Amino acid sequence: MIVYADDSTEYFNIIKIKKCMEIMEMTDLFDYDTVANFWINKEDQSKKMDRDKLFDRISRFIDSHNTCTLGTASEGHVRCTPIEYNFVDSKLYFFSEGGLKFRGLKNNKHVGVAIYENYNGFGNLKSLQIEGIANLIEPFSDEYLKLMEHKKIPLEVMKKLPHPMNLIRVVPQSFDYLDSDLKKEDLSSRQHYDV
Repeated sequence: MIVYADDSTEYFNIIKIKKCMEIMEMTDLFDYDTVANFWINKEDQSKKMDRDKLFDRISRFIDSHNTCTLGTASEGHVRCTPIEYNFVDSKLYFFSEGGLKFRGLKNNKHVGVAIYENYNGFGNLKSLQIEGIANLIEPFSDEYLKLMEHKKIPLEVMKKLPHPMNLIRVVPQSFDYLDSDLKKEDLSSRQHYDV
């Protein structure tokens, strides 16, 4: 095939379309369910940590950090927000002025939270994924005031704001803890905990 200068754009567009079609055919053949269930299927053979010790380890990991990624979603919209958190009474709390994360929370209370160390090699992995249910806490309610006190935010400062900060509470439903050091304890590096 001879390609003339004025036909080259059309030729390259045809090549791109063919490549896209090949990728789409591969996607249709890809078994997402098998891959999605990889860790679930591996769970049966994993060496598990004692449940109470695991929750203690998870709590210490959460307490040793203060920033996470909060994932919210609704139809046609996904948002991953880096945000400061507080872990109080086994719940995560987030003060926020607003933002697109609330678009997802309006119609979908299921959220994901990720807390992690910087990657510095496959043998040094440490992270936590949390699935939970989010709710907004009424401004200046007892629970709201408790979190303000926990963060040492004076009431008079919050009341001077044009609008009170929004407080999101996430009640965890499950934790997936990854810690390469668990292998040194003869345990699987990935531990799952259902609440």
